[in-house]
Amino acid sequence: MAQDTAQKSFYGWWIVALAFLTFGISVGIPYYGMPFFYDYYEKTFGWSRKDITLGFPIAATLTLWVGPLLVHRFSPRKLLIAGTGLTGLAFVGFGTMGSSIYVYWSFWVLYTVGYIFSGPIVHQVIVSQWFRTNRGKAMAVVYLGVGVFAAISQKLIAKPLTENFGFQQALVVIGCLMLLVWPLAYFGIKDKPAELGQFPDGAAQAASDQKVAPKSFRYLLGQRSFWLLLVGSCCSIGAIGSVNQHMKFIFKEQGFSTQALLNETSANALFIISLSSVAGRMVMGYMADRFQKKVVMLITYFIVAGTIPLLLLVRPEQEFSVYLFSILFGFGMGADYMMIPLMAADRFGVNSLFRAMAIILPTDTIGQTWFPYGVAWLRENYGDYGVALNVVFVMAAIGAIAIALLPGHKKENEVLPIQDAQRA
Repeated sequence: MAQDTAQKSFYGWWIVALAFLTFGISVGIPYYGMPFFYDYYEKTFGWSRKDITLGFPIAATLTLWVGPLLVHRFSPRKLLIAGTGLTGLAFVGFGTMGSSIYVYWSFWVLYTVGYIFSGPIVHQVIVSQWFRTNRGKAMAVVYLGVGVFAAISQKLIAKPLTENFGFQQALVVIGCLMLLVWPLAYFGIKDKPAELGQFPDGAAQAASDQKVAPKSFRYLLGQRSFWLLLVGSCCSIGAIGSVNQHMKFIFKEQGFSTQALLNETSANALFIISLSSVAGRMVMGYMADRFQKKVVMLITYFIVAGTIPLLLLVRPEQEFSVYLFSILFGFGMGADYMMIPLMAADRFGVNSLFRAMAIILPTDTIGQTWFPYGVAWLRENYGDYGVALNVVFVMAAIGAIAIALLPGHKKENEVLPIQDAQRA
């Protein structure tokens, strides 16, 4: 009877609903909306594509220390508030800056710190604290927020704002939208079920792994499986980031020449990719709760790698090619991001997730940002995107191979020796 009461009053699904919104606003809108403006930077300020795509990797490199040093020391809810504030300031800066490339790059540093504070890590940790048995489904729903808001970021936000008010005013408005997160995070979100006297999944008692000491950074870095997950996720996320950052430029070179057609095609492609990513997250989240997570993650990574060559087939005269690429790529992309924290929690325990992701996320961000810059460099040197996308395909395949090499499942919920817990 007590368990039935706990299940009925369980606050965890409210956390999922709120995190759906906060994750979508803090990541879905700014991250997926920004590439819409790249060709406007190119035309307005005369910057090269290498310069335009260099801001994010420089910022990711300069902020590598933020995750491991800071994020595990503060409440995820407070980090979410601070991070969206920094993201908002960065976009206001993008919208009011002049033609100085150095000012542009400096705002990327501000944005990246905001992304680390308010992006995947805090949402993954909050969901993992509230759920054990239903973690895959809960994480999938939260990641739907990114998919839904990414779908509207260009088609319903960036594109109409730009067409009516100009691209700089559109950037300022996007920055102001980040403030919508503050009341949701401050009044609604709770870091752990213990804050409301509850337990994960609405259980009547604490889960066994709640008493397990978090693994130390030294322990994590000494595990072969940690390094394989790190390399695999970095390569796959880097490949996805390369496609996302350059997709509009690739469309432009493949015949979508007028600004109106280019804007429409880019916005429609991202809309389809984002909706397909919703399906990918739901299907793979469901499978992750029922099958070995390594197998589910491996399937996801091979889907991502296999769809990258399809981008070169997209042409104005072959309208179906846009839909084919967008549907398949979106499905793989959606599940890809979600599987990383699920695998980390599965391998190293939920209490170590904050520290594991504090290393994995910045490393993935390096891949997510430097890979696109490398693509810009290759395109400039070879004259088109053919060689660059072949390299991206190879890197995505390496990511899949790294996941395939993960050792057999080993439950990481055993209690650590006292000295290891103290070092943590």
